[in-house]
Amino acid sequence: MEKAIDDYDMFSPDDRLLVAVSGGKDSLALWDMLAEAGYQVDGFYVGLGIGDYSDESGEYVRAFAAERDLHLVTVDLREEYGYDVPTAARATKRVPCSACGMSKRHLFDKAALDGGYDVVVTGHNLDDEAAVLLGNVLHWDIEYLARQLPVLEARNGFPKKAKPLVRLTERETAAWCVIRGIDYLVEECPIAAGNRHLHHKDVLNSIEKESPSTKSAFYLNFIDNMAPLLSGQTAGATGALNDCVRCGAPTTNEVCAFCRLVDKASAHEPVPVELVLGKRGRR
Repeated sequence: MEKAIDDYDMFSPDDRLLVAVSGGKDSLALWDMLAEAGYQVDGFYVGLGIGDYSDESGEYVRAFAAERDLHLVTVDLREEYGYDVPTAARATKRVPCSACGMSKRHLFDKAALDGGYDVVVTGHNLDDEAAVLLGNVLHWDIEYLARQLPVLEARNGFPKKAKPLVRLTERETAAWCVIRGIDYLVEECPIAAGNRHLHHKDVLNSIEKESPSTKSAFYLNFIDNMAPLLSGQTAGATGALNDCVRCGAPTTNEVCAFCRLVDKASAHEPVPVELVLGKRGRR
């Protein structure tokens, strides 16, 4: 972790960090590592309303923070914005991961800016980043490829973001949790079944089995050799952003995607997570 922090100039001990925690092994391991290393780090948890899964994940996060006397900031989508992820998926007619990711990114940014934090840190590990990179390469999505960096500097109303675990695999963060006695939610999100990201992980794991270190070479060589060539290829980098007239967040439109999501999802009748699971199962 320290090597990644140093190599990519992620942050310093003087910075205030806000780590996005989900209750899973990676985010809790990251929070523990940063606190153990002496960084000023608080946790931020979003209640997504995904049935028992969200209830259990919240319990793991709150127990972890309480046992270590760490400060935790929480937001509940249903209580504060009038919707949850299953309802948003039905209202927008899009896969649940789309509404989930958009909601979390917006709320992470808002919490960091409102709380005066210097950096938002997330528990994305090497397996995550390599799988996302594979998907973006398969589609040659330049906008996403240009943003897939270990660090995104603060700009145009966005806080600085960093991924300190990009040199560590899932097995290594799981081992850290075992050694440190960290209880975490083992189950994957139930409505993420069929997500292409998980398929890309399986593909890379198969390649890694036959050719060890493929994942690290794939991702780290991209960062060193290709990412510099893509610098400046995003809307954010070109400055083509406005302030959302509703919430003030950076956006390419008059009203940001999050505010449009809130409007549509909060006006929809709440949808039990079981209905979303059933629909995905039929696919």
